[in-house]
Amino acid sequence: ATISASDPQTLVLQPYDGSIAGEIQKGIMEANIGLTPSSDGNIIRISIPPLSQERRVELIKLMKQKLENGRIAIRQIRQDARNIVRKKHNNKEISEEQMYGIDQEIQKITDQIMLPVDEMGRKKEAELMQI
Repeated sequence: ATISASDPQTLVLQPYDGSIAGEIQKGIMEANIGLTPSSDGNIIRISIPPLSQERRVELIKLMKQKLENGRIAIRQIRQDARNIVRKKHNNKEISEEQMYGIDQEIQKITDQIMLPVDEMGRKKEAELMQI
């Protein structure tokens, strides 16, 4: 299907096979996601309502959950890297001083990755709260 935006509040969906337009419209209605499709033959127009305060709060909550999952993944990667360094230290491949230096470098890189993630979250929250 081809999807385009006729205006900021309307999506236009044109299936390659016009006979399934009714099924697509039915699927959108049954998804219960707050969209209102209307069909005029082969073309489906989907009206997107303005966000209510309740929906904005839901989206912010979802965004924060996704951000936290991202932070957890980043911290897990950091922990894996630290474990590799500690293993090398335990095997006497690197000195304790080198281990601490590498550990600090790993933390510095982690912080550099976390800053933009947190900033994106703040920007998106502010964007969602604008009316």
